[in-house]
Amino acid sequence: MDPILLIIIVAVAALLVVGGGVWTARRRSQLPAAVKPPALPSKALADRLGKSRRALGDRLRTAFGREELDGQFWEAVEEALIAADVGVATSGSVVTAVRRTNPEDAAAAKAALRDEMLEILDGADRSINRANDPSVVMVVGVNGVGKTTTIAKLAARLREEGADSLLGAADTFRAAADSQLRTWADRVGVDIVAAEAGSDPASVAFDAYQAAKSRGKDVLIVDTAGRLHSKTNLMAELAKINRVLESAAGSIDEVLLVLDATTGQNGVAQTRQFTETVGVTGVVLTKMDGTAKGGIAIAVEKDLGIPIKFIGVGEGVDDLVRFDPHEFVDALLADA
Repeated sequence: MDPILLIIIVAVAALLVVGGGVWTARRRSQLPAAVKPPALPSKALADRLGKSRRALGDRLRTAFGREELDGQFWEAVEEALIAADVGVATSGSVVTAVRRTNPEDAAAAKAALRDEMLEILDGADRSINRANDPSVVMVVGVNGVGKTTTIAKLAARLREEGADSLLGAADTFRAAADSQLRTWADRVGVDIVAAEAGSDPASVAFDAYQAAKSRGKDVLIVDTAGRLHSKTNLMAELAKINRVLESAAGSIDEVLLVLDATTGQNGVAQTRQFTETVGVTGVVLTKMDGTAKGGIAIAVEKDLGIPIKFIGVGEGVDDLVRFDPHEFVDALLADA
């Protein structure tokens, strides 16, 4: 074969190979990237708030079924809100505000009621403040509200967001507190600092802060012993933990109060007392899936101006939900 012809054939073949590769690469770049199968949607909040939704909805539906928006109508609406633990004073002010809109019918009254609820809840900062390094989150509350499980769920959420937490076991009095928190720490994959039973809780909190700082953790979450808000000596001890952490870190990023939503209006009194002692910055409402008193969220924010940051709607690690006012109000009014 002629050498020149052979060179031409080889050159053409090379061009075809290179061109084919470029075309394939370009074709691949135009294809959509592989998409992960979407996660299964979480159970609708309206379903999780079933007891509160049905309790409020049944009463409101009866009220909204009236033909005239007379005194009995407004009294029925107010009673429905009180039954949902919105509180007597807050329920009264909500109904007064709705009446001032002069709704023409029940549908307009329901829309105005939704707007008024959102007016109370909208605008608050519901994020977890993380100004310090490491950030310090102190978790407080009375006995049996679910502080330990809430801490674990919060650590799991922060982990999903890329933040590595350390748990400080400053509940040194309850016999099972240390082992329970360790179990949860192992489950969600975070470190824990604890001490012997009966140790000074403020010292444990300080040691936990030093450990979080030396290990390069992003967040320190400090568990504290449950205590009745009316017990002066125990509240003084809590104030000491708060002072020690403030001294070590410069400031505490968040003081989260865990409230059992089933306690209803008693939760307002708890919030007020804990706030006076340690400066509560946010509230976590637990057991919201098992109570008809979901209106407590509105009462806390209206009466005290402290934002609800999370609600607990189940026992699973993923059952700590960021509080969304619009979703919450729509869930409460779903059956109305």
